[in-house]
Amino acid sequence: MSPHTEAGPAEPAVERANEAVRHRFPFDDTRDLEDARRGFLGTARDGVVKDADGRVVWDPDAYGFLAGECPATANPSLWRQSRLCSHHGLFEVTDGIYQVRGFDLSNMTVVEGERGILVIDPLLCAETAAAALALYRAHRGERPVTAVLYTHSHADHFGGVRGVITDEDVAAGVPVLAPRGFLEHAVSENVYAGTAMCRRAAYMYGAALPKGERGQIGTGLGQTTSTGAVTLIPPTVSVTRTGQTETVDGIRMVFQLTPGTEAPAELNVHFPGHAALCMAENATHNLHNLLTLRGAQVRDPRVWARYLTEAIDLFAGASDVAFASHHWPTWGRERVVEFLSTQRDLYAYLHDQTLRMLNQGLTGPEIAERMELPPALERAWPTHGYYGSVSHNTKAIYQRYLGWFDGNPAHLWEHPPAEAAKRYVEFMGGADEVLRRARRSYADGDYRWVAQVVGHVLFADPDHAEARALQADALEQLGYGSENGTWRNFYLMGAYELRNGPVGTPTVTASPDVIAALTLDQLFDALAIRVDGPGSWDVDIAVRLHIVKGDTVTVRLRNGVLTHVTGTGPAAAADPDVEITLTETDLRALLLGSLRPADLAARDTVEITGDPRRLTELVGRLGMPDPDFAIVTP
Repeated sequence: MSPHTEAGPAEPAVERANEAVRHRFPFDDTRDLEDARRGFLGTARDGVVKDADGRVVWDPDAYGFLAGECPATANPSLWRQSRLCSHHGLFEVTDGIYQVRGFDLSNMTVVEGERGILVIDPLLCAETAAAALALYRAHRGERPVTAVLYTHSHADHFGGVRGVITDEDVAAGVPVLAPRGFLEHAVSENVYAGTAMCRRAAYMYGAALPKGERGQIGTGLGQTTSTGAVTLIPPTVSVTRTGQTETVDGIRMVFQLTPGTEAPAELNVHFPGHAALCMAENATHNLHNLLTLRGAQVRDPRVWARYLTEAIDLFAGASDVAFASHHWPTWGRERVVEFLSTQRDLYAYLHDQTLRMLNQGLTGPEIAERMELPPALERAWPTHGYYGSVSHNTKAIYQRYLGWFDGNPAHLWEHPPAEAAKRYVEFMGGADEVLRRARRSYADGDYRWVAQVVGHVLFADPDHAEARALQADALEQLGYGSENGTWRNFYLMGAYELRNGPVGTPTVTASPDVIAALTLDQLFDALAIRVDGPGSWDVDIAVRLHIVKGDTVTVRLRNGVLTHVTGTGPAAAADPDVEITLTETDLRALLLGSLRPADLAARDTVEITGDPRRLTELVGRLGMPDPDFAIVTP
């Protein structure tokens, strides 16, 4: 099997499996296609969106190939979903409510008010949001943005806000509404583990993959992520309870808080004047993630199901249409109730049955292999695992309740991957023997096993050319057969990087706006993560910061731990090495690296007593994360 850099064809085993999918599900059901096209008003003549430097950040026309017949290199069910998600343009949801779909991973919803418009979830980046707003205005007129609503704390629902409003607009009275806890979760998720999440998101969304039959065809939730400027304007109005009502520009909204569902801070909102229900990302046309493959805290399917029941009770009887921040709406009260009930049953079933098997002693992987959905749920298109999957969601539920350890003491202190791999390969007779047997498994169509066993060869010898080639081929076949869009992207990204080298991180969510929204507590916590602990075991540095018109904060690096204490109580260092009086602006600049410690003394607004070199030494102990770390090799 000679090394190659281009994607190959589907193997016969994958072709047969994909053909079987065509006969398993009701592909003659066209309701989703009709709903995805309903209310179409038009789209941009040239859908390509560029940033200020002329770099393409979004190109919906790159998915034009999805209009063709599904090839052997794609799961027909995922192809169907991707084709539905590829419809882009401005759509009327109901009188006075519109959506721009297909201009980013998410939807931007516009509700017309008395003077202007409410924008719900302004996409991931400013460039696509501006293009979406321009498309709306081209069809509906130059209405001003009179309010913005973030439904939850994920970047694809707030990152484009500066494409629709400015700081001056907010200062002039344009409100920005969001659920309680939004800002804390929005900024912490994208900073604390942001580097690792974004690197893994490069695999999950496959933004760097070639678009096409053998490459990226979508994520199931939308096509992919845009790669423009992620921005953030902090909320000015907080939704703190279910039943809270707000009226903005004549638009009356009734809110339902749903924390701990698809996001730690999330809400649904009903528009009584339109008989319309916005379900944010709590009910979309797929099985969602309980633990996203990019990494996050495990979500709670039990409360997710309960909030869906509550939404039905509160709003479904007065809703002629339900729409969400992804996919297409559902029209008709009976259909809305059925859609929400099916979604509720899906999460509840996974939760309850995972717990049942968990309490019988099964481990996460064992539960994942045994879990089957009831026939009525499996036949329903909106329950398919295009984005989340039954497999990784059941493992997530296991993790939520019992953690990483499966109870077997043999798994309590295993060797790390590279060291274990060397031993596995030696036990199996060396790399050549492993590859010989793996090629036989490849010919038999057992690509799961090939990927598992050849992974040991790669981690024992990452430069082994034949192992890289065979692993890439196996991952590629697994991708071709995946119904789940993010699984396909992970597999194909792994194959792509093995053949072509790393692509890095196309989308960075820890943007200047996100960093600026961190509280000082969060900012100090973010710095503590960057301390070189082993290199600082014997260091003891205390710096007291007197913030003009603010608090006194003592920062101490001791035992390899950076702590910060507000005030001068017993927990603060009694005798700091240096004391600095400065403004919060200067402090933020110092902590973020745009102001060097050596330059502090030259600023008129700064007073220093003690040894300023100690601050320089402390800052020098902070390392930088690696946005290009290896994934498919050690």
